[in-house]
Amino acid sequence: MGEFELIDRYFKRPARRAALGVGDDCALLAPAPGMQLAVSSDMLIEGRHFLSTVDPFKLGHKALAVNLSDLAACGAKPLAFTLALAVPQADEAWLEGFSRGLFALADAHDCELIGGDTTRGPLAICITVFGEVPPGKALLRSGAHAGDDLYVSGTLGDARLALEVFRGTRSLPQPAFHAARIRMETPTPRVALGLALRGVATAAADISDGLVGDLGHILKASRVGASIDTSIAINLIANRGHLTLGNGQFDAETALECVLAGGDDYELVFTAPPSARSRVKAAASQSETSVTRIGVIEAAGGLRLVDATGQPVNRRFASFDHFAS
Repeated sequence: MGEFELIDRYFKRPARRAALGVGDDCALLAPAPGMQLAVSSDMLIEGRHFLSTVDPFKLGHKALAVNLSDLAACGAKPLAFTLALAVPQADEAWLEGFSRGLFALADAHDCELIGGDTTRGPLAICITVFGEVPPGKALLRSGAHAGDDLYVSGTLGDARLALEVFRGTRSLPQPAFHAARIRMETPTPRVALGLALRGVATAAADISDGLVGDLGHILKASRVGASIDTSIAINLIANRGHLTLGNGQFDAETALECVLAGGDDYELVFTAPPSARSRVKAAASQSETSVTRIGVIEAAGGLRLVDATGQPVNRRFASFDHFAS
């Protein structure tokens, strides 16, 4: 099977919203009148971002999900995406599964594939996603203010826990591992929550490299600091009940490591003033997404971890870094 037959068979569809889709040298895409275009790219490399044994359907889902998560963090509505794909060979069973997973999530968010590139090489996936947002309504990293509440969506740390099981450093009962593996391989982009937070949140980011690191981007851009209540954050991991030491006691150290620095969560971390708590609650309800208030934004720079009594927690956590890990 040649390159263009591969494209026609697995990735070419009639254009719906785009003026021109797959098949020409360029696609033509027009956002709705008065809207700004939001653009983001993410690359996934085999052995770096996913295991070689991953189900291709799940990989197709995740490849788009991590990009939609960026649109969610910006409060942008998905429109379209491009796909640059390198594969070692034209494996029809793999391509069929990958494209099905990709388009299943794309269709769920009415986000159409409008172009891209394919080549032979080590397995690598690069998606560029396009969304639209009204002028002045985008959620940015730079809008947090001292006194704002600090929130996260969903649960954190389970993807990291699944990775540790794959690495052989931890074990979990099969049902718990299955649930954690779903979080690792098929994350849910919080697009509906991002849209509902327009005009409510003061700043937002998606959690891809770990809460501490991605919150750090907000703190730097907004020139503020924050405190996280670890007694609340530690409960964000869904598999908390299975994190025990040899003596049967709760493994708090591992739980905090997974929650604060695990990565691959693709949840949102965001800020909002205390006066907006009812609106945050309404946004969570409207989007059918749980949110948890885990701390507060402060004027003094830096991130502080505290316990339930407000006393410092003297541990350091580092998020994922592609060039340091």
